[in-house]
Amino acid sequence: MTIYGCGPDEAVLFREMAPRFGVEPTITAAAVSEATSELAAGNRCVSVGHKTRITDSTLLALSRAGVEYISTRSIGFNHLDVDYAKSVGITVENVTYSPDSVADYTLMLMLMVARNAKSVLRRAEVHDYRLSDVRGKELRDLTVGVVGTGRIGAAVIDRLRGFGCQTLAYDSRPQTSADYVPLDDLLVQSDVVTLHTPLTADTHHLLDRRRIEQMRHGAVVVNTGRGSLLDTEALVPALESGRLGGAALDVLEGEEGIFYADCRDRPIGSEALLRLQRMPNVLISPHTAYYTDHALSDTVENSLVNCLSFESGKQHG
Repeated sequence: MTIYGCGPDEAVLFREMAPRFGVEPTITAAAVSEATSELAAGNRCVSVGHKTRITDSTLLALSRAGVEYISTRSIGFNHLDVDYAKSVGITVENVTYSPDSVADYTLMLMLMVARNAKSVLRRAEVHDYRLSDVRGKELRDLTVGVVGTGRIGAAVIDRLRGFGCQTLAYDSRPQTSADYVPLDDLLVQSDVVTLHTPLTADTHHLLDRRRIEQMRHGAVVVNTGRGSLLDTEALVPALESGRLGGAALDVLEGEEGIFYADCRDRPIGSEALLRLQRMPNVLISPHTAYYTDHALSDTVENSLVNCLSFESGKQHG
């Protein structure tokens, strides 16, 4: 099994776990590409990360190298074309990992925005310890709208019960006992809207200009799903004008090549990111909600299990 885009922490876990599963890993920090496809020669299974877009030409090169199965170390598939992969003889599957990692982080972001944590911490760092002119809000006094109630959305709802807030939910396929309402109703009624639906053609810019205008004046949006669920060009002016009260974004449109890189000594190519980071009521983190010890261990283990399951099916087929 060839493991592409493997960070040092992942590599340690793959080397520890692979012998237990009888897998011989070929580990590389290089992202999968046409140039690196030869590293998969002789291996029908490869594992890839979500940090780099995988082009159709790369998928074709992998197919020609003998690859028949890709396990992506992510829940989402939006970094590669699954249908094209199938057309060149490659099956693509994702991994499951603890939903608690993203759910915990979502609640943390929600609380930080509700309590104006960015401004408070910035002032404290320069030894200004006065109380802010803006008081925080308690979650029990707010209505939280959860968009997408799969494993992560459901885990967020479970956590919100402990805070005593009213919780609304929207999903095209309701899966929990939450109070489901149409999306437009959720936006009108919620003080906080948190996004947990997969990114597909149907959910791209799910929160567009029209829907952002539907939201309560002063409402907050939290996104730990995928950047393109949210129309950034519509979000930025809504925040700058005060129409929205704040945002906490762990994912962002155009994050590729910026998030996961050290950009201290080079210009940032995203004007939207720069505008968002200047706002005192906007929190930005670099797609890190999933990144916990437990989730990483789950991801590595399930990557190996996926490969073995595929090979077992091939042997029995």
